[in-house]
Amino acid sequence: MAHTAAPAGPVPSGIAGGLPLIVAVEGLAKALFAAFIFFACFAFSETSPYDAVAIPTILLWLCLGVRLHRGAVPLVALLLLYLAAIVSALLPYLNEEFPVTWTVQLIYLAITCIFFAMFFADDTHARMELALKAYTASCVFSAVLGIVGYLQWLGIEDLFYKYDRASGTFQDPNVFGSFLTLGALYLMHGLLTGSTRRPLVSLVGLLIIVAGIFLSFSRGSWGGSVVAVLLMVGSVYAGSTAPRLRRRIVLLTLATVVLGTVAVIGLLSVDHVHKMFETRAALTQDYDQGETGRFGNQIRGFAMLLERPFGMGPMHWRLTFGLEPHNSYIGSFANGGWLGGTVFIGLVVITGIVGFRLLARPSPVRAHAQIVWPALLMFFLQAVQIDIEKWRHVYMMLGMVWALEAARLRAGAPQAGALETRR
Repeated sequence: MAHTAAPAGPVPSGIAGGLPLIVAVEGLAKALFAAFIFFACFAFSETSPYDAVAIPTILLWLCLGVRLHRGAVPLVALLLLYLAAIVSALLPYLNEEFPVTWTVQLIYLAITCIFFAMFFADDTHARMELALKAYTASCVFSAVLGIVGYLQWLGIEDLFYKYDRASGTFQDPNVFGSFLTLGALYLMHGLLTGSTRRPLVSLVGLLIIVAGIFLSFSRGSWGGSVVAVLLMVGSVYAGSTAPRLRRRIVLLTLATVVLGTVAVIGLLSVDHVHKMFETRAALTQDYDQGETGRFGNQIRGFAMLLERPFGMGPMHWRLTFGLEPHNSYIGSFANGGWLGGTVFIGLVVITGIVGFRLLARPSPVRAHAQIVWPALLMFFLQAVQIDIEKWRHVYMMLGMVWALEAARLRAGAPQAGALETRR
């Protein structure tokens, strides 16, 4: 006798017989985002795995409901005004491929910045931790390759160092050295506050990153990293009211300085490292001097820009002088005219106000601000002597700072006196 088929049960609402679909999608989105951040270290060329992952990551998170909060609206307004100035300056040169491509890339980077400002404003602690862990992992990865390449331990060293300087996974040693600073700040912050779960691993990672920064022989990275560390340590110390924690901060800072100094001295014992250090430690280099050097071009170009309200047009400084301006503030006037330059400076100044306010006022996001804002400030300072407009990670940090401000405003004023630590 044939058995009657049992009535079909309810259709599972998820995957693997019980995992809700939304949980699986969110897990995929988090994995994509972690990969997105990690791939920021791959900058061998104009295109990168970072860019390949960016679009699906942004679209997926937009579908999951990231929102723009009012605290980040000024950032969006300033970016749109800056892009409007750049596009207006581009109009006479639409038939030139290079300026058009550069402008499209700039628009794309601005979009990623707005996405970061939206993304980190919600579920801020968890998302910031995810991003900073992925970013720090990419710093250690790139630093290891830079060290291995510079010390010529493998047969593919040319891939990981340029101009006799460590470059890791970057085309430019200057970008490589500066990229590593945020990872160093994250690890050092965890050691200072006792929030890291694996202090020995964090210490080893920090020493690797410090060695990478040193071997980049980037004067801007050296100086900027020192400023960023001093600001971060000072902020953590000032924000703490517990004598025991303050003693810990002082002792660990001194220990880190000693270990870092020992590591640098060890590297300087290598002959070609010592020679390169002597060369790069000079205040100016050959390409800085003379009428056609970096500073000479800036003086001549600045005089030209005073007579050109609409600037030279995107990337026309390079076409005019054969080199980049090596100054993002001058470059903003050259690429976007008086409006573009004024807005760029305004963006830096207003972001600075926001950043220092995040450090000064107790809030649930101050711990992360103590890490991200000093790193971004370093780039704003470096912009005086290098071009940062196309550095992907700068737009990430800019979005982070404004997201933290949006989260602070939404959280309201917490009780003063409590030191926030990352869990």
